[in-house]
Formats: sequence, structure tokens, C-alpha cells
Amino acid sequence: MAGGSYAMTKTERVRFLKEPRVGVLAVAAAGQGPLAVPVWYRMETNGDLVLVTPKASLKARLIRKAKRLSLCVQDEKPPYRYVSVEGPVVAAVDADVERDLRPIARRYYGLKKGDAYADQLAPEFAGGTRVKLTFRPERWLTVDYGKRRG
Repeated sequence: MAGGSYAMTKTERVRFLKEPRVGVLAVAAAGQGPLAVPVWYRMETNGDLVLVTPKASLKARLIRKAKRLSLCVQDEKPPYRYVSVEGPVVAAVDADVERDLRPIARRYYGLKKGDAYADQLAPEFAGGTRVKLTFRPERWLTVDYGKRRG
């Protein structure tokens, strides 16, 4: 784009991340390339990003060690757009079905299917096997090719 930018404004990137898209989380893994896996997430009102995962998963173990992660979220339909964000994990607490899983499940599946999904996984959460990870975006890379002229 001659003399312009494809970057999203802060308002555009927040709006983009609030849409229910699957993100790809990346976290450093010693002695090899980073682990990159698809995840559901949600954005808090303060801009922090939250995800829920099994405590014993490779993803959770690597995040605990690295204390940082990256998340890339894209729109695969033209004109292509993406938001890539990186930052520190600011909280890791036992996940709760009502507080953490149900809102994320509803975000992706809608009310009825989201509740059914949360209810199905509830017994696993009762055992304290899931963690809610909160990370704070520090660095952003955004592109919206819809801003292309001509």
C-alpha cells in the first residue's frame, strides 16, 4: 500500500479478537521450534486474553516454563486479516466451569450447544485438572488487506 498502512487500529483489533475465531497459540519449546496449537480464547474487558487447558498438557507445561506466549488469529476469507499478539502470562489459576469454560463454550458454540459442551466437561473440571491462563498483550502485529486501495 503506497504511502499507507494495512495495520489495524486498536479499536479494529479489539473488535476482531472479540469475534469467535480459533487462534493458534505458540509457545517456546527448548531445543526445538515452538509448539503451535489451535485454541479457543476470550478477551477480558481490560484487554487480557484468557484460555482454558488441561494442566498436564504439553501446552500448559511449556507455558508455565516460558511464562509468555503468542496468539495468532486470522480471517481466512478475502480480504485477509490477522492479529498476532505476544505477551506474558499474568495469571494461572484453577479453571472453573461456570466462570471460565461456559463463557468460552457459548462464545464458540452458542448458548444451547455451549451449555451442553460445558456440562459434558464439568466432571473433568471438578477434579481440578484444568487451568485458566490469562496473558497480557504487549506486542501486536496486525494486517487488514481490506485497506488495500486499487
